[in-house]
Amino acid sequence: MAKYEHVLLARQDVSAQQVDTLVETFKGIIEANGGSVPKVEYWGVKSLGYRIKKNRKAHYSLLNIDAPAAAVAEMERQMRINEDVLRFLTIRVEEFEEGQSAMLQKRDRDDRGDRGDRFDRPGGGDRFDRGPRRDRPRREDEATETPAAEA
Repeated sequence: MAKYEHVLLARQDVSAQQVDTLVETFKGIIEANGGSVPKVEYWGVKSLGYRIKKNRKAHYSLLNIDAPAAAVAEMERQMRINEDVLRFLTIRVEEFEEGQSAMLQKRDRDDRGDRGDRFDRPGGGDRFDRGPRRDRPRREDEATETPAAEA
């Protein structure tokens, strides 16, 4: 049997429990047709790059599928019928990634906690801070010097 990674985007106004039910439905279709789904990851609600069917956000889910092509085709057919599914993408892979996917690793990295205020770090400070005013030339001086240089 072939191995696939399948990403599913569900509407944002659907609850996370409904998304889990939706994923379980599609998982059942795969298993009924002789396949298996060894891993399911829920990535959460994320912003879309552009509006899809008037939605700006979507629930993302990843399914690792080990099934014949006919089972995947049947699952995709059912997804096209379902109005809660905005988009999906199925990619055939040689083998599955071990551990968490890159999206969940990114979320764990983002949850490291507060790293302190940027002004407390060396080299920090306001990006508009240009130093004390007395160290900079005055604008009137710049304006008077320019015509004298031309003459």
